[in-house]
Amino acid sequence: MFSHGFMSFAAIGITVACLLIMGTFTLVAVNANAMLEDMEAQNQMLAFVDKSLSEVEARALEKKLMEIPNVAKVTFISNEEAAAAFRSRYEDDELFQGLPDENFRHRFAVDLKDIGYMSKTKAEIEAIAGIGDGNVSAYEDEAAGFITIRNVAGIVCAVLIAVLFVVSVFIIANTIKLTTFDRRDEIAIMKMVGATNGFIRWPFVYEGFLLGLFSAVIGFFLQWALYEAVARSVAANDTINLINMVPFSDMRFYVAVIFAAAGMLIGVGGSLSAIRRFLQV
Repeated sequence: MFSHGFMSFAAIGITVACLLIMGTFTLVAVNANAMLEDMEAQNQMLAFVDKSLSEVEARALEKKLMEIPNVAKVTFISNEEAAAAFRSRYEDDELFQGLPDENFRHRFAVDLKDIGYMSKTKAEIEAIAGIGDGNVSAYEDEAAGFITIRNVAGIVCAVLIAVLFVVSVFIIANTIKLTTFDRRDEIAIMKMVGATNGFIRWPFVYEGFLLGLFSAVIGFFLQWALYEAVARSVAANDTINLINMVPFSDMRFYVAVIFAAAGMLIGVGGSLSAIRRFLQV
């Protein structure tokens, strides 16, 4: 590695660049998925209770709602609470301030485990006696939009990461091929004096392993610094401060493992690919 320092430096530099590109796309995908999950969590359904039921009878329906498999959380809202929230929202409009509490119905705010089953869950809620058909407010079109965005983002990121990984292996293989080409005479001499393919191959594989490992370590800390810089910029910008980026500390173990595995796999794979043709003497 040190006797061919420039080629080793080039191999590490290219691998670090490829890891940073793959890591950046992956972290963008993680943050996009986290934001979509937050948006999904805020997409509640409202189940309105029949006016004929008292508050005690209405509260008794909570147990039936929680028995529905896709329901994660149920919050009861009395007609008084609903009226107070409505008046607070339209406090500047005198027209809505005089509405009596009786005009508002008891209701449940229902959080779902998976908005992909919103239509089915809505039908199950409407089947409960005391709520009835047409008494559930659900943003089904918005939910379908969230699911579409999530699926498209996942597919695009997976394809990009796969393509970049293949390109990385190709680049590092060709970089190590240049190193190996510089040693072709040494390899030929070793073959002629009886060295086995394994004896010749393993030093190159070990070198590729170390190059990949060094690249992973450098790439990890550069990715960490880059991510924190972007996170600080987003937090300081008033126009985009609504975006909550996932703290890198929550992901650093997984990022480190993935970088180490990818770096070593790229290095070893590139070395095996590079040395193969020079063993044919």
